[in-house]
Amino acid sequence: MAITELTLYQQAILLLAGLIALTSFLMLGQSRLVRLVMVFALQGCLLAAATALAASVLDYPHLYVSAALSLLLKGLVIPILLQRLIHRMGLHRVMDTIDHPARVMMAGTALVVFSYYVSLPVVRHSTLVTLNAIAVSLAVVLLGMLLMITRRQAVAHVVGFMSIENGLFFAAVVATYGMPMVVELGVAFDVLVAAVVFGVFFFQIRSSIDSLNVDQLSKLTEADQ
Repeated sequence: MAITELTLYQQAILLLAGLIALTSFLMLGQSRLVRLVMVFALQGCLLAAATALAASVLDYPHLYVSAALSLLLKGLVIPILLQRLIHRMGLHRVMDTIDHPARVMMAGTALVVFSYYVSLPVVRHSTLVTLNAIAVSLAVVLLGMLLMITRRQAVAHVVGFMSIENGLFFAAVVATYGMPMVVELGVAFDVLVAAVVFGVFFFQIRSSIDSLNVDQLSKLTEADQ
């Protein structure tokens, strides 16, 4: 099916899916934690826009609640908490550099191609929107894992973890038209609690060893052993 044969809703969903995947790539290339959190907030806003669009076109009122929660938590509350955490710990000027940035971006591209290759047999008889929703969701999950693997700062690992949840949520909204309201409220509450708990742990770790570098934490573990 050609892109011109799709409805405006389907074209808009495909556009938002591409932008969400692009934000995952932008997070891979960010060396400053402040900018990383800002891109994560942009991804949350795009996710909220996709959810609101699905709610208006498909006439699923409960998705409006999901869109509001996504915008409030992932676009505002959690990024603001992370930004304050970064500034209070003095990490806003820290460069979280990558050893081989070109290789990391090539690996990210390979993961996107792999996501489409894996999703194609599963949705062979489904629509183009479903194919792209599942493929982009899987790509965002894998790119979030790659972000956690390649970064040294623990805050970046939290952003990668939240990005993984965004990918799963996008697939649930576009491909299956959302989860039951009780499940969505529970997931939103769990994500908020996880962000708060991560912040508390970061303060405790920083006060104990004066660093949130994962490499230094690994050295401490090896020394204890």
